[in-house]
Amino acid sequence: MLNPMGETAAAIDAGVVVVRGRRSGLGQDVRVGAHQLRADEPITLGGTDTGPSPYDYLLAALGACTSMTLRLYADRKRWPLEGVTVHLRHSRIHAADCADCDTKKGMIEQVEREIELAGPLDDEQKSRLLEIADRCPVHRTLTAEMRIDTRLR
Repeated sequence: MLNPMGETAAAIDAGVVVVRGRRSGLGQDVRVGAHQLRADEPITLGGTDTGPSPYDYLLAALGACTSMTLRLYADRKRWPLEGVTVHLRHSRIHAADCADCDTKKGMIEQVEREIELAGPLDDEQKSRLLEIADRCPVHRTLTAEMRIDTRLR
């Protein structure tokens, strides 16, 4: 059986994301295993706003990973964490305006992440969960040295 992107279920490798653009426009069909998503840019950036932007997906990945990591940690510690809400925003700032950044020229990427913790947690538990947030796998990936190999198929 073919899905809208033209692959059979057997042809999609686990762990492989497939993104397909069309002849015109910025809208993209995204296939992640059995999940079909849409990516686009806002109208103000030349898209048609038929889905989240690539940066929206990047922030969503960080937010989801942060929330999942905190849930797993709190469950393991048997802490009364009732819920996690993560608010994220991406921007670029002048490197000269960043006192604790290595780069001093040009622009740098900045992600603001605010975490709301629900439940009767004490201050020590909240502080520890804030530390653990920086240990989620997506956070570590985004802040690590990264190599991307690109080739034609």
